[in-house]
Amino acid sequence: MPLWTLYGLMQGKASTAWPHSGDEGQEGVLGMPRYDPALCEDGCRRCVDACMPHAISLAADGAQERLEVDYGRCIVCQACVEACPSGAFSASGDWAFGVRRRADLVWAQALASHEAGQLRHEIRRVFGRSLHVRHVDAGSCNGCESELQALNNPFYNLHRLGIFFTPSPRFADLLLVTGPVTYAMRDPLLETYEAMPAPKFVMAMGTCAVSGGINGGGYACGNGLEGVLPVDIYLPGCPPNPAAIIQALLLLLGRGAQQVHAGRMDRGGRDG
Repeated sequence: MPLWTLYGLMQGKASTAWPHSGDEGQEGVLGMPRYDPALCEDGCRRCVDACMPHAISLAADGAQERLEVDYGRCIVCQACVEACPSGAFSASGDWAFGVRRRADLVWAQALASHEAGQLRHEIRRVFGRSLHVRHVDAGSCNGCESELQALNNPFYNLHRLGIFFTPSPRFADLLLVTGPVTYAMRDPLLETYEAMPAPKFVMAMGTCAVSGGINGGGYACGNGLEGVLPVDIYLPGCPPNPAAIIQALLLLLGRGAQQVHAGRMDRGGRDG
């Protein structure tokens, strides 16, 4: 027996048992800034001025203005945390941001019942045991791709959950898109989607795919998948970590719960 084979057997199983139990591998990871409107000072615009991707804006609320925080545009730069004098924005470990509706990423949006029971049942019936994913890089900086590669390492071992990447769209159930969708990649992306058999689903991974990110609306690209393809799962982050990607995939399959809603946030699958 080769020495390295023996060494590997002696080390035992390296894969985590998460999400069923155990460690998700994100201890100490800096997540999305946490917002507490009760601490917000009236008339202070420091966070708005500091936010490069315009994830924080002022919205009219009668005769007054209030902050609106769009986590779908957040790039996790922490500039708002540094600029806020009152502590309304604070650093956190919040990373489980996969949602079914784009509106659920916007603080102060009204919540509505948005999951049709029949659709959830059908998704779980068809894809509950396995899912084949076709990834398309639509202009990404490759930050999201580095996190995707980690899904197949010994710790996360995505295959144990019955989720696989496929090189062919003709065998894919889910189209996973990264990048702000540059004009050069728009047609190849649409051709990939058309080549997929029905039923098929789309996941916008990373802030660029969700809203365009820093480069959204520029001369070379639009605002992510908005108006390009129907999106079933939104996962912001710059980039989202491997555990967040798994959480979003399990949400699509009906094997996990949504952790983030407008006006409410849980921390990494736990109450925050």
